[in-house]
Amino acid sequence: MARLPRRPYLLRALTDWIIDSGHTPHVLVDATQSGVAVPPEHVKDGRIVLNLSPAAVRGLAIGRDSVTCDGRFGGRAFSLFLPMASIGAVYARETGEG
Repeated sequence: MARLPRRPYLLRALTDWIIDSGHTPHVLVDATQSGVAVPPEHVKDGRIVLNLSPAAVRGLAIGRDSVTCDGRFGGRAFSLFLPMASIGAVYARETGEG
């Protein structure tokens, strides 16, 4: 039996825990990874930090291979696509825990 990847389960669990704790989940994304779709004008030094709270994004889906959702940047809608390998960290903005 093939082993399932742990990363999506950990990301989903930490995101839920952060939201349930009343904090804001942020993810650090390596925007240089192949397949990443983020607004390029918000990328700095090849990285972008995204707020994944329900107030900030719509349709958040944390799948086995990627994270997808719709967000707004400077009033402009943008569909985000984050391959799982591009996500370097998930943490609560308010406490840094994650």
